[in-house]
Amino acid sequence: MAEKSNGKTDKLMIRRADKSVFIQRDYSEGTVCRFLTKFPSELDNRRALLEETVKRLNSYYVEAEKIGGQSYLEGCLACATAYIIFLCMETRYEKVLKKISGYIQEQNEKVYAPRGLLLTDPIERGMRVVSFQRWRIRQDRQTYRRLTGD
Repeated sequence: MAEKSNGKTDKLMIRRADKSVFIQRDYSEGTVCRFLTKFPSELDNRRALLEETVKRLNSYYVEAEKIGGQSYLEGCLACATAYIIFLCMETRYEKVLKKISGYIQEQNEKVYAPRGLLLTDPIERGMRVVSFQRWRIRQDRQTYRRLTGD
């Protein structure tokens, strides 16, 4: 993404991903969606912040996969209507996934973006990993010209 810094200087700000770190899924308790809370050494200085986020994500996924009366009723209605009911309503699981996406967006805006990080929604990576990307801002006129054709 290229942005002009101001009209007087000829330098431009180029944002690019510097490094990505992936937190793998934890299959130690079966196939329940849960991510590891042990982090790679690259994240030692941000461990507490990231641990809190991953624990919150894990609790949301536990909530999404709970089987209760509402899940049972959704299943019965789905069978009775040949699954047409899902065209008219969201499942409890879909509602929690939206809640997770909102939480990730909020965390990116308030916590991670000011620190130069970007948290990627696990749904975008097939629920296999949570990824954190570190962003670096460079000033480079030639790169801007190559990207935009100016």
